[in-house]
Amino acid sequence: MSKIFSGLLFSVFVIVLLLSCSQNPNVANSEYDVKKAEARIAKVNAEVGDTLKKIVKTKQEWKAQLTKEEYYVLREAGTERSFSGDLWDNKKEGIYTCAACDLPLFDSSTKYKSGTGWPSFYQPINEVNLGRDTDQNLGYTRNEVHCARCGGHQGHVFDDGPKPTGLRYCINSVSLNFVEQK
Repeated sequence: MSKIFSGLLFSVFVIVLLLSCSQNPNVANSEYDVKKAEARIAKVNAEVGDTLKKIVKTKQEWKAQLTKEEYYVLREAGTERSFSGDLWDNKKEGIYTCAACDLPLFDSSTKYKSGTGWPSFYQPINEVNLGRDTDQNLGYTRNEVHCARCGGHQGHVFDDGPKPTGLRYCINSVSLNFVEQK
């Protein structure tokens, strides 16, 4: 009887430990000063402006500019392995830009730990910086997001994210560059 009780007690302890280590997906990243982030986003939007001049390159030009993995993800709508990218667990403050054309896409203040192994954000810097397409490659419908300037595949957006938007932009690390706030 005491072995059963000990096993049960140990199981409860492990569950409590695991729950205390996970991040609540309904709580936005609170590590960042909201006013600083809002100022950074406003500055980026002012620099980009309301119009986006499209970047069009040939397949050969993209292959010359991008690494093999970047080309696979950005130009062929591939996906990197989860937990393999260098930005999924980045906790620094700054701006995430398109790896192909440097268009600012996400601010670190909207990044959160989704547990998926890919960088996840609950909103972009500006909706016009991302385009959307329907993706049915896996036999079901997903909402693909791509850079509005160069068309580079970024990832997908799902409706299971945290407040305030309820969205989860699940983005490939290889599709992004990170510019740290100094």
